[in-house]
Amino acid sequence: MESPTVTLRDLPHEDRPRERMLQYGAHALSNAELLAILIRTGTRSESAVHLAQRLLTQTNGLRQLVEMSTEQLTAVRGIGAAKALQIQAGIELGKRLARTSQAETVTIRSPRDVTDLLGEDLRYLQKEHFVCLFLNTKNQVIGRETLSIGSLNASIVHPREVFLAAVKRSSASIVCAHNHPSGDPTPSPEDIQITRRLAEAGELLGIELLDHIIIGDRTCVSLKEQGYL
Repeated sequence: MESPTVTLRDLPHEDRPRERMLQYGAHALSNAELLAILIRTGTRSESAVHLAQRLLTQTNGLRQLVEMSTEQLTAVRGIGAAKALQIQAGIELGKRLARTSQAETVTIRSPRDVTDLLGEDLRYLQKEHFVCLFLNTKNQVIGRETLSIGSLNASIVHPREVFLAAVKRSSASIVCAHNHPSGDPTPSPEDIQITRRLAEAGELLGIELLDHIIIGDRTCVSLKEQGYL
């Protein structure tokens, strides 16, 4: 049960982010102020802005907040189920908005096209997710599937799973991608090994592996550009 609340109207001007947003625009607000607007109210002992700032401090910022479950959010003092769902709804809207600029049919011409398509979904994840894009003869994306979710340090995927999914979609080629939760996209020896295994399997089946992209925090590495394909 949430504590008795303090509404934004009861607060001094510096703790009233709605009024600041109306006057100066959303870009002028801090992360804590924007989050305070989502959660709407604080508790008897602290304002919504102070509660939002404490939440960001406890979660080490926005990156970890993105992946928190409802149960994890409600474990934070002052965050009940309603506030947790409001936060999650705001985050999901942000993710969807990031994808709306992409055309319905995406053509992969470069590593940047892959990171534009997958970057916002993968960069905040706390475990490695191995994703495959399935392409037609025009390099247009005809399908997408997460084939493996690994530990914090390794993602395990077998070529059989990748190419079974590719054959089902009648793919002409594929592009693989996975995230590094550390934020550093430098390929590991395991990344290089699985890339070469996938390339060899694809050559046998006539389904080319065009690239394997590793996505970090605002950066990415193409194993093709690095000379591993």
